[in-house]
Parts: sequence; C-alpha cells; structure tokens
Amino acid sequence: MQPILDQIKQLSFAEKLQLVEDLWDAIADEATKQPLSEPLRAELLRRLEEHRLRPDTALEWDEVKAELARRLA
Repeated sequence: MQPILDQIKQLSFAEKLQLVEDLWDAIADEATKQPLSEPLRAELLRRLEEHRLRPDTALEWDEVKAELARRLA
C-alpha cells in the first residue's frame, strides 16, 4: 500500500481531489450492490407498512429541513 500512497502524494492538488471524487463514486456504486442485512430490511419494511397505514403522518421535505434548521439554530 505504501508505494501507492507515495504515488498519490506526488499528484497535484487537483489530481488528488479528482482521485477522491472517483474513489467516492466507486464506493457509492459498490454500496448500492451490497445486500441489506435482515434487521435493516425488516426495519425498512416496518416503516413502509407504517407509512401505508398512516400516510398523513409523513412530512414534506421542506418541513423536515425547517425543523432541523430550527433545532440547530
């Protein structure tokens, strides 16, 4: 791994940023292909069912952002 790090250190600032962006894109792409764990899958299904039973409890994204901004102010 050290030879790779030595090569990366020789890159320009812009090249390092591009490398990080490309690496992050590759990680994100790979992450979408990973299977969900059973506990996470069960929780997502539970939340979906809860929403189907009570859709009126959902908030608009603008409402969520406003509430977060209020709490963090």
